[in-house]
Amino acid sequence: MDAGYDGAGPGIHTPHKQPSDRRRLAVDDRSYNSALRSMRCLGERGFVILTGRWRSLRHSTASPRSVGDIVRAALHLTHFEYRYLPESC
Repeated sequence: MDAGYDGAGPGIHTPHKQPSDRRRLAVDDRSYNSALRSMRCLGERGFVILTGRWRSLRHSTASPRSVGDIVRAALHLTHFEYRYLPESC
């Protein structure tokens, strides 16, 4: 379990922990953890693509508000580079 999840606030979905007495998690809890992992891996993959492609995002010291605009621009340019543009553009 990632220690970064401890004390997460409302609206943050955290995985269910393994019971301390070494019992297996219930089927519903295992399914929930699996679904959460599958969604989380998409975000992590996107982050890796952006930081791997755009060196300026690796060591950014900009404020979170400012870096959001930079990341949006990098994402748009990456979509353009990979020819992945939604039809609504």
